[in-house]
Amino acid sequence: MIENVIEKITQQIVADPRSGQSLLLFALMATLNVEKTGHLYMLSKLKEFSADNRQLAYSVIELMANNEIGNDAWHKAYAEMEAAIRG
Repeated sequence: MIENVIEKITQQIVADPRSGQSLLLFALMATLNVEKTGHLYMLSKLKEFSADNRQLAYSVIELMANNEIGNDAWHKAYAEMEAAIRG
């Protein structure tokens, strides 16, 4: 499951790194990427996601709840997303 969700998010961010939806997804990923932050993300931001992207966000939150964040696939995808966002 992790690869599919992360792959979809990565593809979207790489395809259009400046879109509001990509930036929302990346913000969620960045928050989940640093466990020491307590995963602080304003839940009201979920209202700003499109319906499809909200489902991706829920899936990523489920990965966090199942301790599936932080493996090699996660870090590789996150680095690709970050590079796209930074340009």
